[in-house]
Amino acid sequence: MSESILQKGVDVQGLTTAILLPGTGLFADRGGRGLREVGPLTKIGGVSLFQRTVVTLQRAGIRQLIVLTGAEEEVLKQTLLRGPRVNIPVRWMPIREFPLDDPRTWEALAAEVHGFCLIAGAQAVFSKQVIERLRGTVQDGQTLVVARKTAEGEQSFGHRNPGLEFRDHRVIAFHNQPGVGTNQVAADLVVIPAAAMGNRGATSGEGVGPSEYGAMPIRRWLDRAAADGRASVIATDEQGPLWYRDVWDQPSAKAAERTLFRSLTGEYEGFVDRFFNRTVSRLFTKLFLLLGCSPNVITMVATFVGLLAAAGFAFGTYQAGIVAALLFQLSAVIDCCDGEVARLTFSESPFGAWLDITMDNVVHMTVFAGIAWGVYARQKGTGSEWIPLTLGTAAVLGNAMSFWLVTKAQKIGATRGWSTPGQAAWTGFILKNVASRDFSIIILLFAILDKLDWFLWMAAVGSTVFALLMLLVIRPSAATRG
Repeated sequence: MSESILQKGVDVQGLTTAILLPGTGLFADRGGRGLREVGPLTKIGGVSLFQRTVVTLQRAGIRQLIVLTGAEEEVLKQTLLRGPRVNIPVRWMPIREFPLDDPRTWEALAAEVHGFCLIAGAQAVFSKQVIERLRGTVQDGQTLVVARKTAEGEQSFGHRNPGLEFRDHRVIAFHNQPGVGTNQVAADLVVIPAAAMGNRGATSGEGVGPSEYGAMPIRRWLDRAAADGRASVIATDEQGPLWYRDVWDQPSAKAAERTLFRSLTGEYEGFVDRFFNRTVSRLFTKLFLLLGCSPNVITMVATFVGLLAAAGFAFGTYQAGIVAALLFQLSAVIDCCDGEVARLTFSESPFGAWLDITMDNVVHMTVFAGIAWGVYARQKGTGSEWIPLTLGTAAVLGNAMSFWLVTKAQKIGATRGWSTPGQAAWTGFILKNVASRDFSIIILLFAILDKLDWFLWMAAVGSTVFALLMLLVIRPSAATRG
């Protein structure tokens, strides 16, 4: 049997199909959710909940999407067309023709699924790692449930989604009794085997009154799976990569946005980026989202502010140096926003990544040149004015060489690979700990101390050493292994 056929078999039996219920939750028969304030069209981080759910599923490996909708179908279609690009096929099924309480609806849906099906709501934000974990955990006959902790202030809401009762780390029951078991409740992300969806008895709930389960069959499937020992749980944590946030009112929408922002990190971040720039940049990011600015426009705004800083350094006065250092710090803050907006709105692009790193280096080199000229202007006529010009030239040339080598290193890592794991680890260490914006705060410190000439020495030596280190890593043998 060929490898392609084997791969096709894995895809067929795995988790590649999702059913989306944007107009209701997975347990919509329960009361107390209070969804009047928000809905699938509510924007979180510049993108509606419905769009964010669809694109997250797509990026996590879902290859087919079935949307069960009511009167909001046309609005959702237009929303999807105006939002981030969706490449997977989307099938729209009106609930007037496929009622959610009709067993024949789920039998028809089961016929569209091979292996497993993810059933999801559209009023939550979650990481793609959650879906990837589900796809990597599916086992024959097993039902998977994503669990989340109840949030403070959601007492009535938490009663709607069933709670989980564990014994020896295994789910033995689902319940809707407050205070019973743990504070874990089932989220609106459930993976069901296709065979269970097409089981008429399991769908109709034989021997079970409708008042106990309501119209939706999903709770029946969960209870049967728990009773048979076939229910597994994927636990989420807001502080880790597996995060999930339900949205049911304005306070929970703000909490979901905070969780979303916390998940934003750049590829190379230093201490200042992590604990200062990212904190301040979120305010600017929200403003850019309101203004509808694209990531590339934000990149150019950061570049313009950085060039203003370079011009300020060139004046050579103490006051101009302070203002220029503050402008450069502002440029570093705004420089965080382009990546944040790109990740929030799913608008990342290879050109945007290239523009970002290129403009960063343009700003850095002009700042080095501006500082060198400013120090030269202050030392002119002393006989040592050639020193800042020499140091500035060395810093600019070192930065240019470093930029070229970093670009080459990223290309090798992404295409051909490194000869040894040691070379890959060493390159990653250098890029993570050196290629950051932390030196913006160092420039500010030297400007306050009126010692920008000292910074020139550090920039010249540092950029040269960095270039030499990268040159040692990117030697010819590093690109020989495919």
